[in-house]
Amino acid sequence: MEGFSFSSMKTLDFNFELPEHLIAQTPTAERGQSRLMVLDRQTGSRTHSMVSELPAFLDKGSLLVFNNSRVRKARLLGTSESTGAEAEFLLLNQIDDLSWQALAKRSKRRKPGTRYIFETGVKAVVSPGEQADRGGEASSPSGELVLCFDNPIDDEWLDRWGHIPLPPYIKRKDAPADSERYQTVYASQRGSAAAPTAGLHFTEELLRELDHAGMERVFITLHVGLGTFLPVRAARIEEHHMHEEAFYIGEEAARKIEKAKREKRKVLAVGTTSLRTLESAWRDGLLKTGDLRGETHTSGGKGHTSIFIYPGFEFHVADQLFTNFHTPMSTLLMLVSAFADRDLILESYQEAIKEGYRFYSYGDAMLIR
Repeated sequence: MEGFSFSSMKTLDFNFELPEHLIAQTPTAERGQSRLMVLDRQTGSRTHSMVSELPAFLDKGSLLVFNNSRVRKARLLGTSESTGAEAEFLLLNQIDDLSWQALAKRSKRRKPGTRYIFETGVKAVVSPGEQADRGGEASSPSGELVLCFDNPIDDEWLDRWGHIPLPPYIKRKDAPADSERYQTVYASQRGSAAAPTAGLHFTEELLRELDHAGMERVFITLHVGLGTFLPVRAARIEEHHMHEEAFYIGEEAARKIEKAKREKRKVLAVGTTSLRTLESAWRDGLLKTGDLRGETHTSGGKGHTSIFIYPGFEFHVADQLFTNFHTPMSTLLMLVSAFADRDLILESYQEAIKEGYRFYSYGDAMLIR
């Protein structure tokens, strides 16, 4: 866009038109059979390939960083105890044994004190807590509220009675196959409200091929929540507020990442969540985690991030990014536009549309190097 500058970035500067038929509603027949666009951010050249060919595009000795967070079956369907009306909630974070931070569909209807009935007769009431202080509403502008259950809701109960939280642009109910396909093959740390979707392309076979090609890999954890998937509602992007998300980097993973940077080997972030975690924790050549708002610990630990990456951001850790094609005007599109130049990304998206690439969570992939 003529006259575009970092100091005048508007959310609309990251808009594009996407034909609805290119929004992937289902995964490919077999995991790992997606298309891959390889973008050279220095030359602007683009290569069309397949995800299964990824090892051919990476330098030997590259370090791949994966997010091993596992998606909860955190979408709950219930009915109002008083009216019988259907209600839908997405559990985000467990506050205590009985209380959960949640996201509500049609949140303004979920008044404090309203009771809902779920599977097995479990009941929950919308808490008249701090969210209710805003003009008597139970929810925040983003739809957040607190649900207080009459019985503990744990992951075993959610596995049986909850639903996979497919994104709203997938216009169908979740199917049994989604329980496996909306998880990465290496997912181990439960806690996400959405999948780290770049990792959905990787199969055990592809991971072995990367090993044989001389690549190294590590796993870190960022539990995907509101910070990743809430839309940008502000007209100017710098006015958007990112919600905090929890992450964890193990000591061994931190040391391997630090070593790769010292040795000037390429670090490939698999997904925007991996990239955000790496850039959040990097301090003076080390991954200092712990509580980044206060005391820090060198080489691994727990942390929280509300980092918002958009054009003008200076990257310190990730040299390459493997990611999906993202929604218009989203923080994820702004992040990849920071990594590779906004105009180049939007041009690449237009080429992807022309070539019939599939977009979003179950769509095709892009390697930016």
